[in-house]
Amino acid sequence: MFGKRGNEGSGKVGGAIAPPPPVPAAAPAASSPSILVEPAREAARQQVTPPPMQTPQRKRPARTDEYYHTKAQVFSALIDTIDLSQLSKLDGESAREEIRDIVNDIITIKNFAMSISEQEELLEDICNDVLGYGPLEPLLARDDIADIMVNGAGQTFIEVGGKTIESEIRFRDNAQLLSICQRIVSQVGRRVDESSPICDARLPDGSRVNVIAPPLSIDGPALTIRKFKKDKLTLDQLVRFGAITPEGATVLQIIGRVRCNVVISGGTGSGKTTLLNCLTNYIDRDERVITCEDTAELQLQQPHVVRLETRPPNIEGEGEITMRDLVKNCLRMRPERIIVGEVRGPEVFDLLQAMNTGHDGSMGTIHANTPRECLSRIESMIAMGGFTLPAKTVREIISSSVDVVIQAARLRDGSRRITQITEVIGMEGDVIITQDLMRYEIEGEDANGRLIGRHTSTGVGKPHFWDRARYFNEEKRLAAALDAMEAKTKE
Repeated sequence: MFGKRGNEGSGKVGGAIAPPPPVPAAAPAASSPSILVEPAREAARQQVTPPPMQTPQRKRPARTDEYYHTKAQVFSALIDTIDLSQLSKLDGESAREEIRDIVNDIITIKNFAMSISEQEELLEDICNDVLGYGPLEPLLARDDIADIMVNGAGQTFIEVGGKTIESEIRFRDNAQLLSICQRIVSQVGRRVDESSPICDARLPDGSRVNVIAPPLSIDGPALTIRKFKKDKLTLDQLVRFGAITPEGATVLQIIGRVRCNVVISGGTGSGKTTLLNCLTNYIDRDERVITCEDTAELQLQQPHVVRLETRPPNIEGEGEITMRDLVKNCLRMRPERIIVGEVRGPEVFDLLQAMNTGHDGSMGTIHANTPRECLSRIESMIAMGGFTLPAKTVREIISSSVDVVIQAARLRDGSRRITQITEVIGMEGDVIITQDLMRYEIEGEDANGRLIGRHTSTGVGKPHFWDRARYFNEEKRLAAALDAMEAKTKE
């Protein structure tokens, strides 16, 4: 399957690592169609018995120049030895085993002085470079990491449990980091280079990726990955984490079920997309849902979902498809609900028009710190779109379109909470009137610095969407949840 390719093979590395200096010794001669270094195969297996794969959590020692020099020599010999076009036809595990076998043979033939643990680490690194995302692979394998933030080749931070800490992961140099960034964005038909130094993309699992490269990023490429958990969070899990009470979760379920128009507001990393995913679980399975996103990351489980994604301009500056283009177009696709992953600009006006013209139950997220600020931001985004409408008219459109604003927050101890469920009631003069159904109140902190607080009812009685709940036969469940919330508040 694999055969010697000389310099031809080195051109198909796919940017995993910058081509290292040529190895002085000649590449091993082929003696079988599968592996070139067969004469040393048995000797290598007898001498090297690889230990189990290291776990991602294990700390690695700092890499030395000698380690990278050895790796460059082994990598060069590997590329001269292996047929990458044939390797791509194998499944991941088989390809990894083939690479490990060849690298073991190369190490044996060239007589590199390495311990078993060093050899295993080298094997893992080279497999990750050829088949994956190099040094990022151990971090991507961990499900407890929420964000990966690479600030150039020499510094990587991760967010675990709401806290940002520095990782031991490092890249050989900025060229290797940029190559990995190019590999990631090329999978979704995008590019990152000096002419196009900013790029949004996604990984195959849906994790969101942002890359900003030199010359805009002065100290080397800056790569940020918002990871998706393998198992999608549900409202029940948010209850277990303390983000919301069971009664509050019931109210949110009903809001999603009875086709309220919802805007989820919050700061960066507050859990807006997670909460949006949770609410979409309560959309009826026979509804046609269309999602519009800059980078596709929503994970809707309904059978009738159309996913749309924006497109950046090409190298000539043409072909851009904006969020507003998507929202306007999806109105022609007979949607029953429109979900906008993140509202950032004038597309908010088209979304409000959709909410107000028969597409009840539409949802979106906005960066804002309070529900009142969220409504102000909507008004500002409409103005930025060049719409010359009177302020009162804009506010009337907002108040008649949005039913509920749900506020999410990342608190200073790293925990995430749903801090407000707020109804939009209507207009009083020139002012939009809102009322809170629930608030989160901080009461102090414990000895470990964790904030202590509780969700409280505001005791407003029947919410403004009561008639919707009754139409969907949910008024009894809604009344029970609100009564239980108020009773707990009085305790």
